Amino acid sequence: MDAGFTAEQEEIRRTLRELLHKRCGPQELRAALDTPAGHDPALWTALADRLGLPGLAVPEEYGGVGCSVTELALAAEETGRALAPSPFLATAVLAAPLILALGTKAQRASLLPRIATGALTATLAAPGTALATALALTGDNGGEWAGGGRAGGVQARRAGEGWRLYGQAEQVLDGHSAGLLLVAAHTGGFARSRTLLFLVPGDADGVVRTRQTALDATRSQARVQLRDVEAELLGEDGADVLGALARAGDTAAAVLACEAVGAADRALERTVGYVRQREQFGRPIGSFQAVKHRLADVYVQLQAARSAAYYAAWSTAHDEHVGPLALAQSLEALRTAAAEAVQLHGGIGFTWEHEAHLYFKRAAGDDLLFGPVHRLRAHAADGAGLFEGREVAV
Repeated sequence: MDAGFTAEQEEIRRTLRELLHKRCGPQELRAALDTPAGHDPALWTALADRLGLPGLAVPEEYGGVGCSVTELALAAEETGRALAPSPFLATAVLAAPLILALGTKAQRASLLPRIATGALTATLAAPGTALATALALTGDNGGEWAGGGRAGGVQARRAGEGWRLYGQAEQVLDGHSAGLLLVAAHTGGFARSRTLLFLVPGDADGVVRTRQTALDATRSQARVQLRDVEAELLGEDGADVLGALARAGDTAAAVLACEAVGAADRALERTVGYVRQREQFGRPIGSFQAVKHRLADVYVQLQAARSAAYYAAWSTAHDEHVGPLALAQSLEALRTAAAEAVQLHGGIGFTWEHEAHLYFKRAAGDDLLFGPVHRLRAHAADGAGLFEGREVAV
């Protein structure tokens, strides 16, 4: 592994950081969260036009930039620093790779160019609250989460030449505003039980979308109800959907790990800047040994998480599935950095007006949505056979 970054990768980071610094400051961020979409469409257009962010990892034949997961992860590190609310994760990290992996030639040619330009946003709708399970991050995604042949989840049935869907999905990232839904649904009954992915326009008849109040307001979520909705099967009926979801989950974990590192780095940076200015007993509180030790511990944990996240991004192209482990370490580092930011900012760290609570909520929200940390590690240990023959409490 080459630990250095290319000139192109450094340029992506620099340009994105400059753009977000100008267009996604604290005031712009709060204003975007109060909009119906939960993000600034103008910023999303700028990210698409200037950097090709939605199509960063989409092949050039479909109008994308044709970069690797590493570039995608480095971009996520910068969006994480700013806590930039956007359809980036749902569209470029979850939906686009699944369309590329499973879609027919016609589906890829129709959808990916529009995704690459930012004209079409998309998201993955997993039944219930099973996103982490569907992506095989915290357990085997055997298909029970999609409905398992019983009531609940999302059920699919054939209707002539097409399909009809009925059910509900919670915690759908940007589900209230996405132009396209990739819905995971169960079909086949007991004898031919299987999970398939379907394409559903966000404004299709029978689709009811409700934006949810989430702990982390910068990560918009929605409840999506499907009431006998007409849908198009993604790819072929015999495709390995569960395998594609697991691979997408490993990629998403690596990208999310870098995003968490960016958020932790910014939280630490803000805290260090504050303790250098805040005075107590006639001297900056950052000069006190106890404060130095606490921030040094955060720095060491952050650097370890950064190394793990970069390695996970690199390893996706080398069939090494370490994304969930890197995500666990990065989420832990973010939670520590955010907690110290709240504490060391003193009274203002607890106020609604300060940004410290947004970083803490990002850490807690991601832990609930993609974790928790101990389950990410336990599942990785099970996959590696680390505790084979032993009983481990989770």
